[in-house]
Amino acid sequence: MSPDEAAALVRPHDAIGLGLITGTPTAMLRALSARTDWENLTLSGGLLLGDYALFTHPNVHLRSSFYGGAERTYVARGGDVAFIPSYFRHYGLLIQHLAPRVMITPASMPDEHGRVSLSLYNGAHLDEHLRAGRDPDRLLIVECSPHYPRTLALEGHENFLDLRDVDVVVYTDEHPTIFPNDPGSPEDALIAEHAATFVKDGTTLQTGIGAVPNLVAQALVAGNGGDYGVHSEMFSDGLYQLMAAGKVTNARKAIHRGVSVITFAAGTQAMYDFIDNNPAIGVAPVFYTNDPHVIAQNSKMVSINSALEIDLLGQIVADTLGARQYSGVGGHMDFVEGTSLSLEHTSLICLQSTARVNGELKSRIVVNMAPDAVATSPRHLAGVIITEYGAADLRGLSVKERATALVAIAHPQFRDELTRAASCLGR
Repeated sequence: MSPDEAAALVRPHDAIGLGLITGTPTAMLRALSARTDWENLTLSGGLLLGDYALFTHPNVHLRSSFYGGAERTYVARGGDVAFIPSYFRHYGLLIQHLAPRVMITPASMPDEHGRVSLSLYNGAHLDEHLRAGRDPDRLLIVECSPHYPRTLALEGHENFLDLRDVDVVVYTDEHPTIFPNDPGSPEDALIAEHAATFVKDGTTLQTGIGAVPNLVAQALVAGNGGDYGVHSEMFSDGLYQLMAAGKVTNARKAIHRGVSVITFAAGTQAMYDFIDNNPAIGVAPVFYTNDPHVIAQNSKMVSINSALEIDLLGQIVADTLGARQYSGVGGHMDFVEGTSLSLEHTSLICLQSTARVNGELKSRIVVNMAPDAVATSPRHLAGVIITEYGAADLRGLSVKERATALVAIAHPQFRDELTRAASCLGR
């Protein structure tokens, strides 16, 4: 069917399940946005790519498990967007709570066996896609494009749908969303320089989104080290550049040797071309990739993630700005926990020491969390915190010792105030 014909199968009172980020079915969301007859339409998704009038319709409700620029924009425009707190690896359970009648996903073109690859996003919804496709009272719509790469499943898992399980196929000419490389700021470059010192030969890497992880990867490309492994929910341009440079062998991993393990990919066209039918990359569902016990089995695991704020106790705020939802938990907690299960692993949390709020310079290392702030990761799991001023390894430190270490990497303008507060801790 065409996107418009498929969109017509959605009822005015209905529920739809979507993936995250590169799991956004762009053509179908544009077609759904062309309709205005919605009475009570609920969608589950997050980090949606694109701008769709659908989500500002008064009778359309988005239940988002991860905010991005789109979700924040819809909220500002008066859209009904509700945040659903959850680990990324629990999204398969979330979709069962919603029990949507309709599931929609982008995919590659069918192969000679009539199977479509889930392409850039496996996530946690494959089982729900199958349940919807095999239930005569439900609907599975697959949006296929020749521009979406065919990715291969990690051994023991699946990354495809058989067209016999699909109700509707929509063929489009959609291109995956391109994420240009963010060159970052001078502060980001310093943070990446500090972070790279924790990556040794044979390290298995996980990187989140943003400039710093890519800058770390670029530093590793230029360095003398190598023999790295990859076990990361997200495959980014930084990891692609490492692999293309021959720095990733996955030879020292205890599990899945020779294969980079990922769940979704977002980056440049060159990266999408690289992962197309690449047997060195195995896509696994997030409930496996992000399982802390699986993460811990990797050798010398180093995870690189970001934060918005951290207090002197080591509580990490990564998804809220005060009471305002800004992003999501995602896999942050999974990798912080997974890297806490062995002394050979390291969790790096990277953030600039300051931010400007209404023109005023504010420290991101704070005495106390704001009353309406939410800790993304608790203090007892904090590993290494990095700013442009250095690295604070909090592992094994007392309350007062970790506060002192954090003060040392704060912006100099705020260190006296933080030092006075730190003296009162640990009593």
